[in-house]
Amino acid sequence: MKSFSKPFFTILIALFMLSSCATDTPSTNLAEVGIIPKVVSVTAAGESFQLTNDVAIHVATEDLMPLGKYLVERLKPATGFELTLSTSKEEASNTIHLSLVSDEALGNEGYDLSITTDGIKISASKPAGLFYGIQTLRQLFPPTIEASTKQEGPWYIATGTIRDFPTYAWRGAMLDVARHFFSVEDVKRYIDLISYYKMNTLHLHLSDDQGWRIEIKSWPKLTTIGGSTEVGGGEGGFYTQEQYSEIVAYAASRFITIVPEIDLPGHINSALASYGELNGGTIVPEEGRKKSPLTSSPILGGEPVPTDLYTGTEVGWSTLRVEKEITFQFIDDVLREIAAITPGPYLHIGGDEAAATKKEDYIIFINRFTEMVRSHGKIMIGWEEIAQGNIDSNVIVQHWHSQKYAQEAVEKNARLIMSPANRAYLDMKYDSTTTLGLKWAGYIEVDHGYNWNPATEVEGVTSENILGVEAPLWSETVTNMDEIEFLAFPRLPGYAEIGWSPAETRNWDEYKVRLGKHGKYMKARGIDFYESKLVPWEE
Repeated sequence: MKSFSKPFFTILIALFMLSSCATDTPSTNLAEVGIIPKVVSVTAAGESFQLTNDVAIHVATEDLMPLGKYLVERLKPATGFELTLSTSKEEASNTIHLSLVSDEALGNEGYDLSITTDGIKISASKPAGLFYGIQTLRQLFPPTIEASTKQEGPWYIATGTIRDFPTYAWRGAMLDVARHFFSVEDVKRYIDLISYYKMNTLHLHLSDDQGWRIEIKSWPKLTTIGGSTEVGGGEGGFYTQEQYSEIVAYAASRFITIVPEIDLPGHINSALASYGELNGGTIVPEEGRKKSPLTSSPILGGEPVPTDLYTGTEVGWSTLRVEKEITFQFIDDVLREIAAITPGPYLHIGGDEAAATKKEDYIIFINRFTEMVRSHGKIMIGWEEIAQGNIDSNVIVQHWHSQKYAQEAVEKNARLIMSPANRAYLDMKYDSTTTLGLKWAGYIEVDHGYNWNPATEVEGVTSENILGVEAPLWSETVTNMDEIEFLAFPRLPGYAEIGWSPAETRNWDEYKVRLGKHGKYMKARGIDFYESKLVPWEE
């Protein structure tokens, strides 16, 4: 066997170490970093800044201190650094400086990010812009910055400048906690996942035939009875008003508005099973019927009978009755209590798939819902079917299926949230081999979910009519956080980009390369994502 000299081994090891370092060191070309959503403009300076334990974080004013603390908390687990945080209006070397500036062009959510070899500066017109600048900054570091345990550095990022602001005001996701119930901690994790991609709205589907998920103090059986089960017959669950407020506050800390939805006048069996006086003859489908504690008790004095509970997935068979005045007392109480604990401006009243409600009754319902929501100081949102009612510019319509209803809403001067099911429903399967999800709206591979323009989706509907984009995740087949993540990722970043980045700058062939870089970031964050073969994932 031939022997090698000691100097040869020394040189070989040195070359290996240099090769390894070159692989781990990020590019010094800021324009090559795979930021999602795509930024409006970027200028590379060709050098790098190194984050060390000696770097300080400065906020210009005391009221920005929560943002500084957030940044410290995001950087500490992977780096192990105890970065100092203080208030200073003056920029200094070896700092990350956050400040507000007067720049109308940035709007409420835009930001400027400047990186030099000496330090980093993020400036914005509003705190939300600083938060989104921080999300971009996180994506400039190596992927291991997102790990929850200490990792080896060094922590370099490329120098240059970024100027960025969103196209649409509404960039949202919807989570159905009614078909299957998800804990407060699950919802908080989803908030963190969507805020990373600069989404600013989380729509919570809080009631459906299978479960009622929000405490209403004036109607307590809604949760004790209506919240007691879910699809498949599990134990269900609900949020107390205190827990809901905790979710709302956590979302606000990530600049996300919570939009609560109570689905009316259909999708309502969980309420009918809780209070017999609301039931006007709804018949629960045999498959999925579950005996309720109330229907197991004798009904005295000719009182209306509560329905059985429901654990199946059929839709369109339940309804409130317009001729029962108790119905409107119930609705007003629910809307009043939820409005009182929802600081955001919106209440979503559902309104979809009300096949068991006569059309003339449905229109009466929508008109009364509109007045009720307005009386509680909120803006009403509903699925596109509400366009049949007397709506106006003070109502927001969520498009999911019918071009006719979307066009009718625009004719009545309502603004639209674009959630076309065949493009944006996260509960649709990726392809025929996907085990989770449904396929009634078609398969949605990652490219199909990305390649559409909200402003050209419906004939006659332009960007001026559109408030924004939302990606709903219905939970008929989803039972835990891993399954939520598998259906949401990697499609959700694409919807975030559709909402943020101008349509003319978006291109699938370019985007898929940036998305491929994000696989490592998703793994570092512990996201159980679908590794689509259409995406060139970086190893």
